[in-house]
Amino acid sequence: MAVEARAAPAAQPSAPSAQLDACADVLAFLEAALDDDPPALLGASNYLRAAEENGEQPRRVIRPGFDQHMDDIIERSLSAQAWINELEPIEQERSGIKSLRVGYNKVFGYYIEVSRSFADKVPADYIRKQTLTTGERYITPALKEHEDVVLRAKEKLNELELDVFRRVCAQVAAQGQRLLATARALAEIDVYAALGEAAVRGRYVRPELNDSTQLRIVGGRHPVVEQHLDELFIANDTALDADEQQIVLITGPNMAGKSTVMRQVALIVLMAQIGSFVPADEAAIGLVDRIFTRIGAQDDIATGQSTFMVEMTETAALLVQSTRRSLIVLDEVGRGTSTYDGMAIARAVVEYLHNEPRLGCRTLFATHYHELTELEQTLPRVKNYHMAAVEQEDGVVFLHELRRGGVDRSYGIHVAELAGIPRAVIRRASELLADLESRKRRAEGHEPAGAQPREAPSPRRTNAQPAGGGQLSLFDLAPNPVVELLRRLNVNELTPIEALTKLYELQKLAGQ
Repeated sequence: MAVEARAAPAAQPSAPSAQLDACADVLAFLEAALDDDPPALLGASNYLRAAEENGEQPRRVIRPGFDQHMDDIIERSLSAQAWINELEPIEQERSGIKSLRVGYNKVFGYYIEVSRSFADKVPADYIRKQTLTTGERYITPALKEHEDVVLRAKEKLNELELDVFRRVCAQVAAQGQRLLATARALAEIDVYAALGEAAVRGRYVRPELNDSTQLRIVGGRHPVVEQHLDELFIANDTALDADEQQIVLITGPNMAGKSTVMRQVALIVLMAQIGSFVPADEAAIGLVDRIFTRIGAQDDIATGQSTFMVEMTETAALLVQSTRRSLIVLDEVGRGTSTYDGMAIARAVVEYLHNEPRLGCRTLFATHYHELTELEQTLPRVKNYHMAAVEQEDGVVFLHELRRGGVDRSYGIHVAELAGIPRAVIRRASELLADLESRKRRAEGHEPAGAQPREAPSPRRTNAQPAGGGQLSLFDLAPNPVVELLRRLNVNELTPIEALTKLYELQKLAGQ
């Protein structure tokens, strides 16, 4: 992945507040047009809800008083509804029928219902609407007129709401250039304020930007990681120079902080070049044109690319597109294939970055291929660094400090143990590791041929390979399964039948 890192302009930025148009007229227009608490969707308003109904206020998009036509419809509808609500006692008094009821349903609308026993008292202006087994339902011309006002009001209000809202949007859009200019000014103020607040809270310093190809960070910290730690973040110094220390080769244990150190360098460079203070005690940064990163393991199966293909595609892009002013962060190149293939690719990449005249760019290169540390002897601008760790009787303590020099241990088995890998797997891995290291020492003439493999002082992992021969196989080193089973047997605890069963198992294994 590449990030273009442009330098902040040398001139002082213009003050956004001096150009800020508050657009007060647009705000006043919107406040007059739109209600304080509108529903989320057009058409969901309830302009006809009485204020006291269920203790809730009506929710509407258009504020009362903005559109006279809408206000007239609302007023007429509410008045008609009030007339209908008061109709029942009036009609009871007029007809002398105390059991008369005024009702409503979605099929027939509003009606006046009279039982059969009072059919002879029905007023002459009543119009039969529906016959029931217990009586009749009627309507009057006045009730029909008020019903039409009430039932058509909601539909008409929805139509008018949409029309008025579109007119509001059109008038606001006409002020689009002013609003966009205000939004840009506010965004600029927000960026300055956020960076300023982060600088104060995080004790950031003002970086020095120059035209060199050097990069010097004293006491650098990761701006995100340090905010999530309960303990003190361990700061680290970093120095890169296209002419002297172009490539920093970082080895060391898993979980010791290699990725954090490299990413914090990239972030500090990026922050400095956008005009921000940076999380460090000091920082002097020669301008960088782009930041290239090759970090993590991911595939793109949708386009048919494996994890290793993605890794190689990204590596190819940075090798082709980078320049002498680029910053490259490479975390584990060549890990997605066999050991020899991966180590060969990783070494070739380092040599290309060092030797290609077009490049010579500042590079942080983390690897578990400890053999690459030999490059410091042949490539003058490659320097070895490592993340420090201390072995103790009960395991390994990671110090999270970047120190000069290379190491030959990764403590992968220790990390596997921390991750919860079953203890039996950890023990077996430690045995295999001891066998592999012993085989390598014998192949190199550092250990007598008959010597027993020495036990590893703590679970650890190495990528050492035999000199001159083929790649070691873990399975070639595995003890005979019969011997392994015999070692685990506790003969004194076996019953006769269990002993026969085990003997059968041993015979079967021996015949394989």
